[in-house]
Amino acid sequence: MKNLKRIDPQIAKLIAEEGKRQQDVLEMIPSENYTSKAVMEALATVLTNKYSEGYPKKRYYQGNKVVDQIEIIAEERAQKLFGVPYVNVQPYSGSPANSAVLMALLEPLKDKIMGLSLSFGGHLTHGSPVSFSGKYFKTVPYQLNKEGLLDYEVIGQLAKKEQPKLIICGFTAYPRIIDFKKFAEIADKIGVLTGSPTYLLADISHITGLIVAGVHPSPVPYVDIIMTTTHKTLRGPRGAMLMVTEKGLKKDPELGEKLDKAVFPGLQGGPHDNQTAAIAVALQEASKASFKAYGARIVANARKLASELTNYGFNLVSGGTDNHLLLIDLSNKKVNGAVAALALEVAGIVVNKNAVPNDFLPPFYPSGIRLGTPAITTRGMKEKEMIKIASWINKAISEVQNQNFPKDKEERKLFWKNFKTEVYKNKKLLTIAKEVKQLTSKFPLP
Repeated sequence: MKNLKRIDPQIAKLIAEEGKRQQDVLEMIPSENYTSKAVMEALATVLTNKYSEGYPKKRYYQGNKVVDQIEIIAEERAQKLFGVPYVNVQPYSGSPANSAVLMALLEPLKDKIMGLSLSFGGHLTHGSPVSFSGKYFKTVPYQLNKEGLLDYEVIGQLAKKEQPKLIICGFTAYPRIIDFKKFAEIADKIGVLTGSPTYLLADISHITGLIVAGVHPSPVPYVDIIMTTTHKTLRGPRGAMLMVTEKGLKKDPELGEKLDKAVFPGLQGGPHDNQTAAIAVALQEASKASFKAYGARIVANARKLASELTNYGFNLVSGGTDNHLLLIDLSNKKVNGAVAALALEVAGIVVNKNAVPNDFLPPFYPSGIRLGTPAITTRGMKEKEMIKIASWINKAISEVQNQNFPKDKEERKLFWKNFKTEVYKNKKLLTIAKEVKQLTSKFPLP
């Protein structure tokens, strides 16, 4: 970064600090990962200088001969990897990609979306009332049962009653296998009942890498549309892809064209060509046998971590995990997710606070935390390290137990201010952070 250091030493210094932070901590937010150097090299290229409104061989700007080849390669690699006939690699990220699906298929203020409630592990763009998806479309949220699992019979009954135009499956905080076939049966029945298509969208952003690795079932035979981000378990750059299956094209032969028009010119301008190239690189990496082993290791690590934490008395939503993430209800530990997440960060373990099903606490101070194994698995950690990590998590949470969070809003603000001042001085947490740093020094970033 010699040029950056010369032109803008302040930004160069902060980037170096962030690199050191990433090296020194256990990054366990399940939606984060480390890209390869090849992916980062593709991002930092002259492609960032080009503007490419439109699609390959149908651009509104000249000079896109090379960019066209790159985008076509990215599309072809995704088609082959997932076994789908249509791919759009231009969405800037997951939320715009989901927006494009809604714009392409639904009529605002009329058609219904049915997705998992945000408070039960769904995403903002799946119909949350604070999102565009809930503001401009009618929404019917479904929930998890008392065991923290999807109840397909109840979901089917709700769908039959509400008759949504779009059902969304695929979530941000669900630690179990998704039965795409059962979702398809629900959507197909509603289509027959109403006499018009009920589309099924699989948002597989979190589990894409696991699907590619063969450790989670694929939605391809069952759903109409697939949206995925390209970071998370796929280990690519920040970005997203939209895919249409053979089933989707049978339902609507123009589905791909509708999505294309929704992405551009409906919601976006020119694609980020450097991002497209980096996606292509990540897809090539994901096609290798080593990636399958990586996906299997993610799940093995998550299951081992879940087992160890359960032994320490942690209450895991649904009782464990089948994929890359764990959702922990900390109510029995007498600490909320905000306090726990900050204490863990001080201890060098980065997770995120998260609501749990039927949470009685507000979203900013929820009852749970969400953590996962993709990034630490990328670094080469295995089950042996999961045992250590579980022990550190237990010690860190024990250190901040019985932090009574006031119900009064003003008292809560004061408590939180005082807690943030004191937690950074906690000697036991700082000792854990030193031990974490010793471990991470043995597992360098890619």
